[in-house]
Amino acid sequence: MIKMVVTDVDGTILNGEFGFSQAVKNCVKDLCKRGIKVVLVTGRMHCAATCLAKELEIDTPIVSYQGGMVKDSCENGKVYYKKYLSSEYALKIIKWARDNDIHLNLYLDDVLYVEQDNETIRRYTKARYIDYKVCSFNDLKLENINKILAIDYSDPEKVSGWVEALKVEYPELYIVTSTPYFCEISHPDAKKSTAVEYLCKLWQIGKDEVLAIGDQNNDIELLKAGGVKVAMGNATDELKTYADYVTDTVDNDGFVKAIEKFCY
Repeated sequence: MIKMVVTDVDGTILNGEFGFSQAVKNCVKDLCKRGIKVVLVTGRMHCAATCLAKELEIDTPIVSYQGGMVKDSCENGKVYYKKYLSSEYALKIIKWARDNDIHLNLYLDDVLYVEQDNETIRRYTKARYIDYKVCSFNDLKLENINKILAIDYSDPEKVSGWVEALKVEYPELYIVTSTPYFCEISHPDAKKSTAVEYLCKLWQIGKDEVLAIGDQNNDIELLKAGGVKVAMGNATDELKTYADYVTDTVDNDGFVKAIEKFCY
């Protein structure tokens, strides 16, 4: 029996227009009514996920930053779990990006910083309804770093190349693509699996009672934490190899169809 549904957000329950279908909203509401916990597990900032939880009318803690933080969805909510990237590694990644003319988003204390106000950051934030601050990273106290995100909207192969190169250079970090354009760099324990396992222990829920669903390679860790592992129809080929079941696409309410199959 499924007692908890842990779901990625973008490309899983949030469509390409960055909205929820009415079917997804109704499905989540029904799950909550039946006492099944629904947890948003996202690479997004915590502050960028709280409005989504509010729209879906769920009050469970949010897993943000790929698993780097577990925090209540309400304002000034309780932080249950947090894993920060060290300043030592942040400085190395910043130097790498500057040397290679790579755009970086730096997330520090749930605030987004960039060094240049350019089209990349405007495109990124417009889709997510979040603010950002422009300053030299040299002027920041590099503590409580949630994650670093390297972006290139023009060349996915370049991004995958970054991931492979950085994995070799820094095998002790967690480095993964969250979309074809995003290379995420985090604390080694800032994984979706680690955060979900924490919540399972907190709520005394067994792995076999968890349905996990996602669409990108950063959801490999999410699926590993589930007893029922579901990949979206629009998921990457690699993620699908980890899944027990491949549902329909996000635009065809694949999330709802998976819930109907396994939770009823």
